[in-house]
Amino acid sequence: MGTNAVNSGEQVDRQSRILEAAMDLLSRHGIAGVSMRSVAREAGVALGLVNYYYDDKTTLIRAALRRVDEHDLLLVAPDPSLPPDEQLRKALRRVAAKDLLTTRYLSLRLHLWALAQADEDYAQINAVAFDRYIDGVAALVSAAQPALSWEACRDRAADIVVIQNGVWLTALLGVDTAAIQRSIERTEQIAFAPVHDGSTGSAELRPH
Repeated sequence: MGTNAVNSGEQVDRQSRILEAAMDLLSRHGIAGVSMRSVAREAGVALGLVNYYYDDKTTLIRAALRRVDEHDLLLVAPDPSLPPDEQLRKALRRVAAKDLLTTRYLSLRLHLWALAQADEDYAQINAVAFDRYIDGVAALVSAAQPALSWEACRDRAADIVVIQNGVWLTALLGVDTAAIQRSIERTEQIAFAPVHDGSTGSAELRPH
């Protein structure tokens, strides 16, 4: 392996460590607990290195939002080894994965959602990420239910995401396995609701 490749790998590792430190602080203390100096201390690196990779705290938070976006897209990434219906079921059940129901992860999401409500720039990043995730869910629904129009698939995906967000938010109060299972079953009902003859519209399963 060449020196350039090693150096590049080390840089990626350091940058990732800095970002993870920022996300840990945000999860534990909220936006008030994140500063360039506190992130450097948490990551165990020099302050100058944090400033090298990120211009300021705002840049760090933007990167954290994008990291969560990337993670969310992995939740709905297609798995070609499975038939379309199983791909969809697998994606719907991923929201209850143990690593997503930790206090650290749930608190991080809550703080990022709150930031998106209070800041226009963060809100824009969050809105783009939200649309990308809905498109990912809709693509899985479309593959499993090819008779549905794309609009109907997106409608179902939007309903599913409302329930999934509810699972994550309420899990902060304590993980209720039975309630989570009911929520997953509800998302499956929405996703796999039959397509009525002569219609490509969304099923009448919108949660209220």
